[in-house]
Amino acid sequence: MRGITAISAVAALWLASMTAGAAAPSLTVLCGVDEAWCAAMKTAYEAKTGLEVSMTRKSTGDILNQIRAENAAPTVDVWWGGTGDTHLQAGSENLLEPYQPAHGRDMLPWAQNFFAMSGGRSAGIYAGALGFAYNADLLRDLKLPAPTCWKDLIDIAYRGRILSGNPNSSGTAFTTLATLVQLFGEDEAFRYLAALNRNIDHYTTSGAAPVKAAARGETLIGISFMHDAVTQKQAGFPLVIVAPCEGTGYEIGAVSIVKGARHGEEARRFVDFALSPEGQRTGALAGQNQVPSNAMATLPLAAPDISLIKMVDYDFATFGSPVERSRLLERFDAEISATN
Repeated sequence: MRGITAISAVAALWLASMTAGAAAPSLTVLCGVDEAWCAAMKTAYEAKTGLEVSMTRKSTGDILNQIRAENAAPTVDVWWGGTGDTHLQAGSENLLEPYQPAHGRDMLPWAQNFFAMSGGRSAGIYAGALGFAYNADLLRDLKLPAPTCWKDLIDIAYRGRILSGNPNSSGTAFTTLATLVQLFGEDEAFRYLAALNRNIDHYTTSGAAPVKAAARGETLIGISFMHDAVTQKQAGFPLVIVAPCEGTGYEIGAVSIVKGARHGEEARRFVDFALSPEGQRTGALAGQNQVPSNAMATLPLAAPDISLIKMVDYDFATFGSPVERSRLLERFDAEISATN
């Protein structure tokens, strides 16, 4: 018996040493940008700090829903990337932790305004304009006219040849919904969406998926942020990128610390890195083309010049409200997606 007990004790010590030696993630991050950027940021941060990061890519709406569901016991430390209006919604629901980042003074004015609007709970890390892109080869083969405006997309010529994200899961698609409401007025926007719906093959979970499908020739037109289309064009795909003639909206991608984060100190360190020139450079290194928020960061050469694009005065305060988001999504589900 003493021999068995000794063996058991040795086994227990071995298991304990193995458990102690297994490196648990020092930080858990939900990532709302393109998968390539998620991976590049994880690699860069781990190389800089020597710590292990658990990085999971999800659509923005799905991240918001997870943080809401885990409010009592968060498993996530940082929400990095994704449209700012959803970060504002989380902040207004007291799901995010205020933090004054180290690089706050280096932020461009639009990022400083966003930080103030969030009550110090979310910091802008990039900006990008909304638009659409079409496959030039497919357009030529089909002998169809080239669209240049939002209202061109409801032409019967494009029946079943357009993809857009679902605003329930995609921050890009919710930005589209909010943009159209601000451009046309709510009732006219929903009449437009009903007409557009007849031309949409299906709604995607991810906001970047429509232009990726257009790039591959799986659909003719994809509605997405223009920088996502630029990335596909740089990869050699025959995309033509359109800033709609009526004007368009834009996103401010953000980073936030989840309230009750288990690794609060490391979360704050990650946010500081995300806002530094070094951290923001990871986007360009991953082939992304958003406009970085740090004035000291290098602008990607192919980033769309948003100063030349006709923009709506996007109302982040209104469309970052949980009540307004829920109301618009309920109307979209009842009047638009239910008929697709």
